[in-house]
Amino acid sequence: MLCAGKKSCFAAAVCIITVTSMLTVSYLQLQRLSHQPKVIQEGRRCRGKIANSTITALKGNKTFIISPYFDDRESKVTRLIGIVHHEDVEQLYCWFCCQPSGKMYVSKAKIDVHSDRFGFPYGAADILCLEPENCDPTHVSIHQSPHGNTDELPRFEIKNRKAETFSVDFTVCISTMFGNYNKVLQFIQSMEMYKILGVQKVVIYKNNCSHLMEKVLKFYIEEGTVEVIPWPINSHLRVSSAWQFMQDGTHIGYYGQITALNDCIYRNMKRSKFVVLNDADEIILPLKHPNWKAMMNSLQEQNPGTSVFLFENHIFPETVSSGMFNISSWNNVPGVNILQHVYREPDRKDVFNPTKMIVDPRKVIQTSVHSVLRAYGKSVKVPMDVALIYHCRKALQGNLPRKSLIRDTTLWRYNSSLIKNVDKVLSQTIL
Repeated sequence: MLCAGKKSCFAAAVCIITVTSMLTVSYLQLQRLSHQPKVIQEGRRCRGKIANSTITALKGNKTFIISPYFDDRESKVTRLIGIVHHEDVEQLYCWFCCQPSGKMYVSKAKIDVHSDRFGFPYGAADILCLEPENCDPTHVSIHQSPHGNTDELPRFEIKNRKAETFSVDFTVCISTMFGNYNKVLQFIQSMEMYKILGVQKVVIYKNNCSHLMEKVLKFYIEEGTVEVIPWPINSHLRVSSAWQFMQDGTHIGYYGQITALNDCIYRNMKRSKFVVLNDADEIILPLKHPNWKAMMNSLQEQNPGTSVFLFENHIFPETVSSGMFNISSWNNVPGVNILQHVYREPDRKDVFNPTKMIVDPRKVIQTSVHSVLRAYGKSVKVPMDVALIYHCRKALQGNLPRKSLIRDTTLWRYNSSLIKNVDKVLSQTIL
């Protein structure tokens, strides 16, 4: 189409843009209306069996529900943390039962598969449903249809409905414990270091561990430090112990670690000021502060508006020992003695050290393992002279001679308290 003049072309362009904008707005309004809750039945009481498993499979549509959480940060929604097949997931609907009115509402779900799947067909997902305006539902059922009978469907309790005051400053999320985990001594040392640094709660997503480890977990549960979340993911999917898909027929990586981390953030959103995302063999060691509380107060003051603090991971090879703190009573306990390993590998050229995080859980929307995917607020990388992650494991640079490693005895600042506390736990559990 040719324009008769500049004014005609301009008018035509404005017209096209206006019509396109109107169509776009109309489409978005229709989309939003399609997700609005609709009353479908009245005079009903809530039916269905309450789900009591950490992972609940929905029939026939390759979807697994972990737990729903109330989320009113943008609009009044129920956010279900789940696992879905990134291609084959079908449409879902949330069924809300409002009491005492007895009205049953259905709301079309928006399914948001997290971007970090690392090639696996299944990944973490948020299943989001708008809630009825004049109802604060306590439970929700998930159905493939907006019609039909939900009496036989599992009902899930919607957590985070009530406002709470923080019960703890720091919660550590450890996911996932699998492979008949038996690094008992290192686990106890990590737990006692967390407590020295200011942690009040550790949440562990446990697939399986050794009998000896079960005794240790029982001690910490009774002490009130540990909360164990059963994580039977291999009952539902073929799991990989690797983080990246290897074309081996597995469904999900690292025993569903990313899903567990997201669940842990929402589970502790209302009860913990900070959530720490790291593994059991990792300890964030402050270099300028005596504990995490002092460190985080300083970091927040220096970085206003920051909700995610990233700490560099540094490898302390378990094969290189200092010879110090060879405590005979610990020698028969499975797992390395971290006090003996104070040599860390140097940075590799052109290789970024991975990070783990301390986050404000109320500002996180979606997380991966080494960074958040979506959050309110900024992410800041913490300088290495402020803190680093002590990670005692097998070497990544195994061919390096000892003289090329860096002696770093930061951990020894805590040796007196750590030895006393570890001895106490061992005497009450194993020795």
